[in-house]
Amino acid sequence: MINIGICDDEAAMRKSLRVSLEQKLQLMGIDYQIFEYDSGEAFIKKPEAQWLDILFLDIEMKDLNGMDTAKALRRQNAHTLLIFVTAYPDFVFQGYEVHAFHYILKPYEERKIKSVLEQALKELGKSAEQSFTLENKSGTYKVPMKKIVAFSSDKRKVALSLEDGKKLDFYGKLDTVAKDLPDYFVRCHNRHLVNLNFVTALEKDGCICKTHTFPVSRAYRQTLEIAFARLLLQ
Repeated sequence: MINIGICDDEAAMRKSLRVSLEQKLQLMGIDYQIFEYDSGEAFIKKPEAQWLDILFLDIEMKDLNGMDTAKALRRQNAHTLLIFVTAYPDFVFQGYEVHAFHYILKPYEERKIKSVLEQALKELGKSAEQSFTLENKSGTYKVPMKKIVAFSSDKRKVALSLEDGKKLDFYGKLDTVAKDLPDYFVRCHNRHLVNLNFVTALEKDGCICKTHTFPVSRAYRQTLEIAFARLLLQ
């Protein structure tokens, strides 16, 4: 069970952040509880302040601001992963004083939220195996992400190419699928998203993923090359 807090004096911001966090946690199959606080004072008074795993904390709040709230938190709990949210990048550098894990800038970008959450879960060592659930005429399938080589679209269907050479298809749109995939899935073509962990070579017009080959379009080539290069350097 992951316990997450959201401390922000704007209800709309709390709701937006919560929706993105829940989407990611549900995709990863992780049990969670999310607690919301509309002020630093409200957060500090709650008993769970002493055992939260992750806290998303707004810096610019009335009365007790985010930085003072963080200092109060550290006096109670040195282990909570603290992620600041702010509209002003200059505040980020103050986070070192309270050992902030990361930060997110407002207005929220869904992809950034999910990326930071994934990093935090890895830091906690509680990240469950990610999977992709699909439904077609044959039934419902929960496929581990690490076994999916690529997603490919064909008219109204999307097909999964699996590590063992099999394929599964379902009705859907590739753009919709792409929104909830881990960062190691990268588009190489309008019709294809490849898992970088399976990429063995990039050729002039193709991306080789072990026994699979997918076309690479000019529009996505540079992004794919950069992502592949970063993976090689890890």
